[in-house]
Amino acid sequence: MTFPREQLNEGEQVVLDLHPHWWFFAPQTAALIGAVVLGLVALLFFGGSAVVSIMAAALIVFVLLWFAARYLVWMTTNFVLTTDRLINRSGVLSRSGIEIPLERINTVFFRQSLFERMLGAGELVVESAGEMGQQAFGNVRKPLNVQNEIYRQMEGNENRKFDRVGRNLGEGGEPSAMSIPDQIERLADLRAKGIISDAEFEAKKTDLLKRM
Repeated sequence: MTFPREQLNEGEQVVLDLHPHWWFFAPQTAALIGAVVLGLVALLFFGGSAVVSIMAAALIVFVLLWFAARYLVWMTTNFVLTTDRLINRSGVLSRSGIEIPLERINTVFFRQSLFERMLGAGELVVESAGEMGQQAFGNVRKPLNVQNEIYRQMEGNENRKFDRVGRNLGEGGEPSAMSIPDQIERLADLRAKGIISDAEFEAKKTDLLKRM
């Protein structure tokens, strides 16, 4: 199940839409193989017993249902990176989710054991400003690649924001003809209104001062 495109904002695009790594199914797969082997052994040695046959069949059916339930969870779990935000959705009947705007992300790092490196899986941890703090996402496919892509989208999002600020500094959407001191004053006004952060104000101010 892919992330619903109607839930995207105007101009927003999906960059990554990932389900958990196949290692997500490891316990169920091991249990299914074990149940099949146990059932075959039981039929081989106690094939004449109807009770043993029923128990072996019941065990296999139970494990298959467990695997099917896990598959539904896998299908309805999405780790999504867009050009504006990071989204995690999960749940079959009841749903839960997390959304982190890219501009609020401070740091992204990952953890992988040696075995996970061999599988191409790992845990991704996102540190963000605000109440959410640190969020961990397990069973992420190729977490190093995902980390790099998040940073690329953060940079792209930052550049688009500065482009919008630049257009706001002008009149009627045209490139600004204001003097640099006037542009800095306008930036301060945008900061006061909460449109840009203190860090963004300082970065843009430094850029403008270099042009003087």
